[in-house]
Amino acid sequence: MLTTLKNAFKIKELRQKLLFTLGMLVVIRIGSALPAPGINGEFIQKWFQENIGDSFSFFDAITGGSFSSMAVLALGINPYITSSIIMQLMTIAIPKLEEMQNEGEDGRKKIASITRYVTVALALIQSVGMVISFGYQGYLDSFNAMNVCIAVAGLTAGSAFLMWVGERITEKGIGNGISIVLVINIVSRMPQDIAGLFEQFVFKDGVAPAMAVLSALIIVAVIIAVIVLVVLLNSAIRKIPVQYAKKMQGRKMVGGQTSNIPLRVNTAGVIPVIFASSLMQLPLVICTFLGVQPGSGFWGYVYGCLRTEYWCKPSEIKYSVGLLLYVVLIVFFAYFYTSITFNPMMVADNMKKQGGFIPGIRPGKPTSDYLNKVLNYIIFIGAIGLTIVAVIPYVFQGIFGAKVSFGGTSLIIVVSVVLETLKQAESLMLVRNYKGFLQD
Repeated sequence: MLTTLKNAFKIKELRQKLLFTLGMLVVIRIGSALPAPGINGEFIQKWFQENIGDSFSFFDAITGGSFSSMAVLALGINPYITSSIIMQLMTIAIPKLEEMQNEGEDGRKKIASITRYVTVALALIQSVGMVISFGYQGYLDSFNAMNVCIAVAGLTAGSAFLMWVGERITEKGIGNGISIVLVINIVSRMPQDIAGLFEQFVFKDGVAPAMAVLSALIIVAVIIAVIVLVVLLNSAIRKIPVQYAKKMQGRKMVGGQTSNIPLRVNTAGVIPVIFASSLMQLPLVICTFLGVQPGSGFWGYVYGCLRTEYWCKPSEIKYSVGLLLYVVLIVFFAYFYTSITFNPMMVADNMKKQGGFIPGIRPGKPTSDYLNKVLNYIIFIGAIGLTIVAVIPYVFQGIFGAKVSFGGTSLIIVVSVVLETLKQAESLMLVRNYKGFLQD
């Protein structure tokens, strides 16, 4: 990793991309510290701590702490993520969008443009709901039309700005702009959270030295174990061997080569966890702003199930149903996202046209059925791995009261994006070397 970065800085073009990316990340962190106009950030932060607890820890982590303090970038990149989810679902449901997606680069640009408009609309809706709710509870500097419009404009503009920064990083920086925006926000909170863990379990008054050392070792071991598991999930591949039949082209015999189809065990990446977390956060936000309390009737029970600090908590074990729902959503989205990004029938048809076949499997539908069978098996393994990584922090939070905003989900995002960015840098260096070789 360090070698890749060192080599990248030696190349002028890559150095400019890296410096541009770093500059954009500095701008993001500055924006995360700027208070939103018209909103009393201190009161909001106190209200979140008293009314929500740790339920929005992941949401606050991916906004770099902007959400709990109501900074300009409080909405973060979440409207863009939600917009992307909506557009992917609509591409399946609406034939016109599906045709647009199959048009190549021009079609993808049109879909990207629509996604931007949907992002701004979602940010506007979210900011209006939040600002009006805060206004009724007395958390605005003054609750009038002008101040509401200013606060809504500030929050919406902040989300649109983050989307623009992400796209610029993709275009002029190292790539993976939206993912890098998420990562810098998550990483910015990690030192504070790790320090909080050590204060809670290691440096706490009255803790015996032996117990303090044991607690420190457990914290470090769990973090390292989760990171290693994420790396294994991202690098694990099932290779399907493919044999190409020999055929005559002119006077030459071509073909007869052996290749493989690499199927990643974690085919959907971190998308299932993000989808599941986002889906469960929406009703939590609604219940919170409506003043619903845990335990008060049916909606109180639903609200309690959505609050992550109650999951695996021995005294509130009835609310762990929310954790089961979370696991089901992760597995569902793992299968769903893979089904819309990988088409076994299309792969089988392309292999058949090129004279390729899987040894022992007939071309055509048998090949498609075989790919489906293997894919379903490895998706299940990948989904279980993702679930374990995502659930570990909630288990420690419920049983031991460990409070961290970065959990398994955050570490999955960070490790996945870092690995992907390094691969991107290596591919850019490889292309540059090829260009230099051809020019020489």
